[in-house]
Amino acid sequence: MNFTTMKQHSVEKIGGTSMTDYSAVRDNIIFKPSNSKTLYQRIFVVSAYGGVTNDILEHKKSGRPGIYGLFAGGENNDESWLDAMQLLKEKLHAINEKLFIDSEELESANNFIDERLNAAQTCLTDLQRLCQHGHFSLAKHLDSVREMLASIGEVHSAWGTAALLKRDGINACFVDLSGWKENSGLSLDERIVQAFKSVDLSTQLPIVTGYVHTESGLMASFNRGYSEMTFSRIAVLTQAAEAIIHKEFHLSSADPRLVGEHNAIPIGRTNYDVADQLASLGMEAIHPKAAKGLRQNSIPLRIKNTFEPDHEGTIITQDYISDSPCVEIIAGSKGIYVLELFDQDMVGQIDLYEQQILTMLRRFKVKIITKDINANTIAHYLSANLKTMKRLCKELESIYPDAEINQRKSAIVSAIGSDMQVPGILAKAVTALSEQGINVQAMHQSMRQVDMQFIVHERDYELAVQSLHHCLVEVHDHGRTICAA
Repeated sequence: MNFTTMKQHSVEKIGGTSMTDYSAVRDNIIFKPSNSKTLYQRIFVVSAYGGVTNDILEHKKSGRPGIYGLFAGGENNDESWLDAMQLLKEKLHAINEKLFIDSEELESANNFIDERLNAAQTCLTDLQRLCQHGHFSLAKHLDSVREMLASIGEVHSAWGTAALLKRDGINACFVDLSGWKENSGLSLDERIVQAFKSVDLSTQLPIVTGYVHTESGLMASFNRGYSEMTFSRIAVLTQAAEAIIHKEFHLSSADPRLVGEHNAIPIGRTNYDVADQLASLGMEAIHPKAAKGLRQNSIPLRIKNTFEPDHEGTIITQDYISDSPCVEIIAGSKGIYVLELFDQDMVGQIDLYEQQILTMLRRFKVKIITKDINANTIAHYLSANLKTMKRLCKELESIYPDAEINQRKSAIVSAIGSDMQVPGILAKAVTALSEQGINVQAMHQSMRQVDMQFIVHERDYELAVQSLHHCLVEVHDHGRTICAA
């Protein structure tokens, strides 16, 4: 591939739920290119089929351990991960059986993934046996184990999709970035450049694994956001004209399940600031670190609904500002924890307290959504589980024995827009919540005027979303699309 040829192709990522419906991927994405008259001049980065990565690593929402979690948390003679490995093999075979009608094609698909699964199982068995000896620590190898297992899902879906497209008349090629049986240590960028040297985008349709094996470890930096980082770096390195993410829903003014499908309005245009606010709430349009590369290289990002291919989707750019100030999205998160530390001695020493707390949160790998500070109190709003919160409180009590430390569950609801400089908008929002009997525990409005955040009781979350959406979005006649392109 000639990297000096600029701005002629798109790089597109297909999400796991969309991947599960091959017919929709083929008919709504492959055969309906967004901005091209040809089926080619596109690169596709694919996620694992829906639910597979949860089975391999751990469930993204509940935390239920998958193969990795069972292997990492088990004792030396614990073989529960082997049972999970067998269940995964059966699941991947069942997926293949639905996709490949021809017996020879099915056998080929099963043989391909079995080779990866059997090799991974042998590796883990040998490692478990080795670490039964006192000179070897399993903990030192767990990052490599996680990397190896993570690759299985994307390798399975990419190989299968490429094979199916070939069957259906497309000159697709499987691009394996997983580093299978390769000893050379390459960076993320080096592996991508090497893989695309022999690809001709004018005549080939690359189907690329979302996982990339790198010398430093992709998951160590991006965890479950690794496939979006792969997607972003490919777009940057190949100088794409546009990056596209295909999901099973529109980027809309609110969750249709909460405000009703007739009230939720697709967003036509927005900017990367808005995308970052959504990511902070755990509702990623794209991983913030993946968005950074696109943003810095002025590559527009389009979010499309796989199941509504004729809709233009949402275009996200660096410099977009809505023509008139408005709220574009109401979003939020339930089940967050508030960690509040009050200490009379904090006055004049907030920075020292903050540094200590942040160090501890980083050590426990807790995600901070937002925070507030006054003269003697620091409150962090965190995405964490109860077990971690109890450990945090216990350690803070040992460091600050005279402080009052409280933790409680809450919810956060945010109004977000590319330009929300509307006089009185905060008062309007608080009034709307008050009229529904919702007590606002805390609130924030940033100087950038791109979001307002309200902390409410968890039981009031759905009503708060509905109330803010009604008073800030539904009252305006946006038509079919907010901020249409």
